[in-house]
Amino acid sequence: MLHLLRDAFFPVLVFVHAVLVGAPANHGRGRFERARYAVHRAGRLPRAVRESSGLARADTVAAFWTHGDAGTPAQLFQLELPGTIRRSLNLAPLPNTDWEDLARDDAGRLYIGDFGNNRNQRRDLAIYRMSVRAGQPVVDTIAFRYPDQHAFPPRRGRRNFDCEAFYWCQDSLHLFSKDRSLRQYTKHYVLPARPGRHVAVLRDSLRLGRPITAADISPDGRTVALLGYGGVFLFANAPGRGLFDGPKRFRALPTTGQAEGLVLMSDSSFLVSNERGRLFRGTRRGRR
Repeated sequence: MLHLLRDAFFPVLVFVHAVLVGAPANHGRGRFERARYAVHRAGRLPRAVRESSGLARADTVAAFWTHGDAGTPAQLFQLELPGTIRRSLNLAPLPNTDWEDLARDDAGRLYIGDFGNNRNQRRDLAIYRMSVRAGQPVVDTIAFRYPDQHAFPPRRGRRNFDCEAFYWCQDSLHLFSKDRSLRQYTKHYVLPARPGRHVAVLRDSLRLGRPITAADISPDGRTVALLGYGGVFLFANAPGRGLFDGPKRFRALPTTGQAEGLVLMSDSSFLVSNERGRLFRGTRRGRR
């Protein structure tokens, strides 16, 4: 009973701590500058997709894709701000074991991250690549495992194999772990964005002091955003340099609640969804 209560209240305690602490410490990788974004309520998700867990850009600056959390029907919804459903795609009998995030590539294909792993014991982690042909969805499977996981589950202090965040960039998928321990390190893994069975490559890690629940890359490829409890982290993305080693910015989001979805709608704006179906838009003020 005690461990069940701990698991139930742990996310609440981490969220409150993250909001109170603010920007993460340096940890020897450079300080986080203040990201100057104006944030406001932008809409609300309809009841059919109230448990939105991932966001990705669609075909206009006001449109986006989303999906439900674990246990909801295997469907994708395309919406337009402030929250109108434009279309839906039924992907049954594809399983929704624990869909946690969405990504999109330059060809318009969508990637569905079925890699939620709260207990750190799954051996069936997958990313589904979806395209539409003749009006019908076609799905391929990218199965993978982590190179550094050897116990299912590991002991509690080492449970850092949950994932709720990824993006596509140059034929690769970049995944970021959600640390279930008190250490709150985010690990950065990379996978090829093609069907098959793969072993993820561990590229780096950084202590951000809070769980990471979504990720995206800007249309111009110059900015990577990671959504955490109580704030969004913005990293400059440049060839030949580690993502965590370049310039970093942080924008606190104390009023968005437990946010689960993030998409960079443009090079200067982002959209966030929270567990209550509310949508928030951030727009950059002035220069970078």
